Amino acid sequence: MSNEGGAEISVNRMGLEIVRRMIAAANALGLGVTRLPNGTTLVDAGVRAPGSLEAGRLFAEVCLGGLGQVSFCQLDFGGLWFPGVSVSVSDPPVACLASQYAGWAIKDGELFAMGSGPARALYRGEALFEERLEYRDQADVAVLALESRKLPPEDVADKVAEKCGVSPENLYLVVAPTASLAGSVQVAARVVETGMHKMVELDFDVGTVRSGFGTCPVAPVASDDLQAIGRTNDAVLYGGRAWYTVQAEDAYIGAVIERFPSSASPDYGVPFYDLFQRYDGDFYAIDSLLFSPAEVCVNSLISGRTFCAGRVNEGVLRDVLLGRPPD
Repeated sequence: MSNEGGAEISVNRMGLEIVRRMIAAANALGLGVTRLPNGTTLVDAGVRAPGSLEAGRLFAEVCLGGLGQVSFCQLDFGGLWFPGVSVSVSDPPVACLASQYAGWAIKDGELFAMGSGPARALYRGEALFEERLEYRDQADVAVLALESRKLPPEDVADKVAEKCGVSPENLYLVVAPTASLAGSVQVAARVVETGMHKMVELDFDVGTVRSGFGTCPVAPVASDDLQAIGRTNDAVLYGGRAWYTVQAEDAYIGAVIERFPSSASPDYGVPFYDLFQRYDGDFYAIDSLLFSPAEVCVNSLISGRTFCAGRVNEGVLRDVLLGRPPD
């Protein structure tokens, strides 16, 4: 399904279809919709507006550029249950890496936001595109999802539109902080993407991945964004499960499967918030091998065999997501 420079698939045009559904149902979804003076459409999914679980589900599907479906489910971990998401992805290299991955840091004055979603495939300003991804979207509209506590001002929208090569009135920005209903849902829905990025870290050929499926608990909303970053990451690292179907030989998969899950990292087992404090707030000091689902399965289309590694960690989930130690 990936293109190689063509415009057959446009994650921005498909993502915009979902944004338009959000705008049409804004009141029911708890969204705030405004238009900046330059014409950019701003969809607030949790900064000033309350947002909702459904807003978070649609936010996640926007991030996937229309190439993924997110639904709600109940996940049980040895008698401990949480609301969760189930994510199925077509063309994971494009959906997860060229679109959903939060690789575009937006900085302007007091505003700091992590940008993800279809607009990244227009900008292509990250090393990931140069090194791993041939996909390039061609669209006259751009959709960018921002994880931020602040709504972006007009000058930020102007800069994003310029980098994407679109006019400001054709730019759509969807925003939610981490500590919000939508924020908790959209981070949980990154479970497949997290495993895809782990493949990049392991130098596994992501071009062999044909489909992805995953489940992850939705972290209860925390009291502040820093605590929420900890909880939402822990939900993936200790409760996320991902399944990939790949066009690869058994030996190739078997050589790396044990390194796929989060348990392969020496930082495994420590709640993410505590790790963040240990490394003095330096996100990049945390071992990169930690960032992956708790359990990973890889099915070979060549042999039909499936390789699995890792397991969910019910103890950490109970401690962190409930905000209390076990009874």
